[in-house]
Amino acid sequence: MTTALTKPTGGSDEPIPAGDVVLDVRNVTLRFGGLTSLNDVSLQMRRGSVLAVIGPNGAGKTSLFNCLTGAYTPQEGSVEFTPGPGGKGAGKTVGLLGRRPHKIARLGVARTFQNIRLFPALTVLENVQVGVETRQKSDAVSSMLRLPNARRDQRNSVAEAYRLLELVGLTSKSNELAAALPYGEQRRLEIARALGTVPSLLLLDEPAAGTNPTEKVELSALIRRIADTGVSVLLIEHDMPLVMGLANEVVVLNFGKVIATGRPDQVQRDPAVIEAYLGAESEETAVDATDLPDATAPGTGAVAAPRHDDTTGDAR
Repeated sequence: MTTALTKPTGGSDEPIPAGDVVLDVRNVTLRFGGLTSLNDVSLQMRRGSVLAVIGPNGAGKTSLFNCLTGAYTPQEGSVEFTPGPGGKGAGKTVGLLGRRPHKIARLGVARTFQNIRLFPALTVLENVQVGVETRQKSDAVSSMLRLPNARRDQRNSVAEAYRLLELVGLTSKSNELAAALPYGEQRRLEIARALGTVPSLLLLDEPAAGTNPTEKVELSALIRRIADTGVSVLLIEHDMPLVMGLANEVVVLNFGKVIATGRPDQVQRDPAVIEAYLGAESEETAVDATDLPDATAPGTGAVAAPRHDDTTGDAR
């Protein structure tokens, strides 16, 4: 795949029309004892857009994902989600806080993890079928007895899994064990499995981590194709060229607080963002788009965000 990273034109300064909002996070605060992991965090997301959440380690990015998927329940705030056509209760806004993770997944929220969590002993095709079959209605008894509805679901799951493997470019690897795939292909396989649940909102936690420049280009093109199908993509990423070339909007977290929100070109010039990343606020340290390495250039690796000392475990 030779698709180059290109900057989308979807950013806007105008308020998001209510009908276009897929995710509305308001004043979310998460505490672990005396530690505040998220402090009054708010953001909105358009349907079919790519929203990047960036910030140094310890900023609270993964804690935010955990709140959205039911792993954590914040002490304050609200999270409202409007499922698309594939989700349960399509078109009806529902609150996510207090719901179990599997209930949130059924509504149409899927995620991947910073550390890949595949089934290594299953084939590539079978890993994707695990995601697809969460939407099927045949039960264990129907499957054991090979009833007509179970056989129909089996055929449909195989067909859908192959379609998703084609989307992520892994059709030729369908019969290989997941553990045998190169790292970048395992990342794409995890995305395909998440898409099998038919999400309206896809959360990707550092999908470019550990990938090479060519794999980053392929990943960016894949995420854009996913967004073009109407699936909203919420992205945590440290690779700044990828973020600036892909995201419609960027939210910057630092020590659990939102310090900037806007289009990529606005955020990268924000003094608070410059200070959070570089530790100083001056013209000499200003981040400009021309200063960012081209992720497609040969031999160029990811530009990782500077990291705070992370002594808080999950409070990232």
